[in-house]
Amino acid sequence: MGVSYRWVIVAAGALMTCVALGAMFSLAIFQEPIATATGWSHVGIASAMTLNFIVMGFGGFFWGAASDRFGPRVVVMIGSVLLGLALVLASRAETLLQFQLTYGILVGLAASTFFAPMIAATTAWFDENRGLAVSLVSAGMGVAPMTISPFARWLISAYEWRPAMLIIGIAAWVLLVPAALLVRRPPAQTADTDTAFSADARPKLSKVFRSPQFIVLGLTFFACCAAHSGPIFHMVNYATICGVAPMAAVSIYSVEGLAGLGGRLLYGSLADRIGVKPVLVAGLLVQAAALATYLLVSQLGEFYALAIVFGSAYGGVMPLYAVLAREYFGPRVIGTVFGAATMLSSLGMAFGPLIGGWIFDTFANYSWLFIGSAMVGLGAAAIALAFPPLARQKPQPAFGMAP
Repeated sequence: MGVSYRWVIVAAGALMTCVALGAMFSLAIFQEPIATATGWSHVGIASAMTLNFIVMGFGGFFWGAASDRFGPRVVVMIGSVLLGLALVLASRAETLLQFQLTYGILVGLAASTFFAPMIAATTAWFDENRGLAVSLVSAGMGVAPMTISPFARWLISAYEWRPAMLIIGIAAWVLLVPAALLVRRPPAQTADTDTAFSADARPKLSKVFRSPQFIVLGLTFFACCAAHSGPIFHMVNYATICGVAPMAAVSIYSVEGLAGLGGRLLYGSLADRIGVKPVLVAGLLVQAAALATYLLVSQLGEFYALAIVFGSAYGGVMPLYAVLAREYFGPRVIGTVFGAATMLSSLGMAFGPLIGGWIFDTFANYSWLFIGSAMVGLGAAAIALAFPPLARQKPQPAFGMAP
């Protein structure tokens, strides 16, 4: 395989993250049709998404470690088969509990097989343009709401929710299984030449997780996601309270998603040129400033303008954590390390919507949500400053181990 094959890995990774995450998040499209057809409560159906986040967090760690041991192809093939099966079973669920177990647990477990392992595989294939490559794989998540969700809405309108979910499950098999077959380990020289780790120098995970580098990585990732998850989840309601029409308020999500795609490409390219750490810190500061600025907006045009800044910032910084993990810890444990960091980020994501809901119920407005989120965002930037500098050509691992 030539070096050009690495772009096949990027394309396969982008497709898989788009389909898997798009299928999982399409529950927002299915919620009302399912409730109408079955009589199940909205909170009961929505709880499947809560289970998705929890399972994805722990699943990302498990599957990341499995990809280090068995290779990414085995992991994503299991995920491809499991995702289609989970959606097919969920479409046949006769009780709410059956639906929660199949969609909430099995879909979350399946979706977690793609992100950390494919990001880890991509970092191993690239010595140059690593930031851009990881950003392109991550961009699949940004494309999902603009592809899978409209497709799900069309299927529901044409066939009702059960056939629609069944078709999406079959489509997942058709798209993901061939893509999984394209996944390969990188040539040995590509994986080993840019770190101080040799083939026999595999650091102990207990030492990895106690290292300052991982602690800073995990805390920054957690704080970053905790800062933006609440505002993202409550944005439509906040815009509506400010007087924006409901349908127009929903369109703010689309603007954020499109901006996130551009942000991934921009921040990834900048990271390759001037280094990951300064770009990450700058992006976190922009995110914090945008969160605070939401206190000052009230018109739709202002929301759109700020959505571009906010979406590009939080979308742009997300792939950079994988690049930092690869630079500090090398290719041997990248799946495990990034999977553990992703688990922490998922916990951060889970806090925001709950805290935002409590703030609104308590104060009847979202002011303290944006103030608190901006402060947490500033905290994430401050933590990121503790990262030691990275060598541009030959980044060093987290430990002073001789090869």
